[in-house]
Amino acid sequence: MNSIVEINKILDSDSKEEKIEILESLSDSNDPQIINKIISKLDDPEIEVRGEAFSVLVLNKNNISEFLIKNLNSDSKNIRGYSALVLANRKNAESISSIIDLTKDSSSMVRSCALGALGFLKANAASQAIHNCFSDSNLEVKKSALKAAIDLGDKLPPEEIEKISEEKDEEIQKLLVLASQN
Repeated sequence: MNSIVEINKILDSDSKEEKIEILESLSDSNDPQIINKIISKLDDPEIEVRGEAFSVLVLNKNNISEFLIKNLNSDSKNIRGYSALVLANRKNAESISSIIDLTKDSSSMVRSCALGALGFLKANAASQAIHNCFSDSNLEVKKSALKAAIDLGDKLPPEEIEKISEEKDEEIQKLLVLASQN
C-alpha cells in the first residue's frame, strides 16, 4: 500500500492515468486524510478523475458520511454538488437537511445536483424547498425541481403547472406530462 505522502503526490500530479489508478485502489479506505483527498478530486480538471473519485466514494463501504456532509460547505461548487450526489447514491438520509440548504446555493449546478439528490432520496421533508425552485432563474434547476417533485410523488397545484408551462422547453413539457400522471 502506498503511503499518504505517495498518494497525495500522485493525486496532485498531472497524470490522469496515475490518478485514476491510485483512486481505484482507495475504495476501501477509512483514513480521514485519504477520504478528504478523494473528495477533493471531485474538483479535478479531468472529468475522468472526477468520475473515478465519485465512484470510489459511492462504493466505499465505510461510514464516510461526516466527511461528505462537511464538504457540502466547500468553496468548490463541484465538491458541493457532487458530494450531495454521492450522499444520495449512498442512500444517506441523515444528509437531507444539509442538502436542502444547497437548493439556495449561489451556483445553479449545485442547486440542480441538490434537487437531484433530494429526489433520489425521496426526501419528502424537502418538498417545499423543491417547489420553491420552480421559480428559479435557471432552466436546468427548474427541470431538476420538477423531476424531484415527480420522484417524491408530489401533486403539483394547477398554478405551479401553469407557471412552469410558460417555459417553452421540450424536456419541461415531457416532465409536466409525467407530473400530471402522479
